[in-house]
Amino acid sequence: MNKEIWSLELSEYIKQSEPEKQEKTRIWETAIGLQDVDGLKPSRYLIENVKEHIEGNIDLKEVGNRINEYYKVLDTKKQEEKESCEEADKVAVRITEILSEKTFNFSPSELLNIHKRLFKGIYKLAGEVRNYNITKDEWILNGDTVIYSSYESI
Repeated sequence: MNKEIWSLELSEYIKQSEPEKQEKTRIWETAIGLQDVDGLKPSRYLIENVKEHIEGNIDLKEVGNRINEYYKVLDTKKQEEKESCEEADKVAVRITEILSEKTFNFSPSELLNIHKRLFKGIYKLAGEVRNYNITKDEWILNGDTVIYSSYESI
């Protein structure tokens, strides 16, 4: 889904809602926006559930359950959506969970825990300290890579 579309749909909650809905909206915008930076787009289904969560009709756990079930039963006709949106949807829900907790401890174990929570079931080595160096071409950097720490320093 195009950033302008989901951002416009959610921005109405910032303009016309009570503080709790505004806070939920800001957290969702952050979570989905972080996926957008990596070129990952949310599905229409996620945005529909985000709105229900912001409205208070479902809790965050239910959003996660619905997204997990959605991708379990997505048929082959929608394989392209599964490939293009599944990571964005699941990780956005997980980022929202973490940001909603209002706690953070800047320690190696906390960072590994966050990595595991975000990418469990998506990346095989989620939450583990890597034993090799990585690079990743970033479209936002015109194909250049972020400078990652050497695995020996982690």
